[in-house]
Order: sequence, then C-alpha cells, then structure tokens
Amino acid sequence: MANSKSATKRIQIAERNRLRNKAYKSAVRTLMKKYFNAVEAYSADPSPENMEKVQQAMSAAYSKIDKAIKRGVLHDNNGARKKSRLAKALKSFDKVAA
Repeated sequence: MANSKSATKRIQIAERNRLRNKAYKSAVRTLMKKYFNAVEAYSADPSPENMEKVQQAMSAAYSKIDKAIKRGVLHDNNGARKKSRLAKALKSFDKVAA
C-alpha cells in the first residue's frame, strides 16, 4: 500500500497507462490477424476485390502500429518487426503465385 500522496498518484497513473497499453496491443494483434486472414483469402482466390481487402487491412494495421509506437506502447524496433512481418506475408504469397 502506498504511504504517500505521490506514490498513490503513481499507482493510478501506472494503472491508466497499463490499460492504454493493453488496448493498443490488443488492437494491433486483432488488425494483424485480420490482415493475415485477408492474405489467406487472397491466396485462395486472387481477385482484385480480395487484393483491395488486403490493402485496406494492411493500411489499418500499419496505422495502428505507428500510433502505438508514437504513444510509446511499442518500441520502434518491435513495430518495425511487426510491419516487416505483414509485408513478408504478402510478398511470400506473390512469389508462390508468380
């Protein structure tokens, strides 16, 4: 238990930040899963509509990752690794399709 007013405030701030970080990380994971599912659907049926879904999912995931980095939820390298993983998933399919 906190013994001072400042320690109590730090506990409150830490909890607020923990919840914010959890929300961002969860959203990033969800958007990455949606992207991978879109790539999988595109690999099964390579149509322009499916490619559009892949592009939208990638854009949303990149945006959320960049925001998480900007807010300090993710480290720069961690965000770069996630974005690289997203790009690699589509690129590896393109090699198979070609």
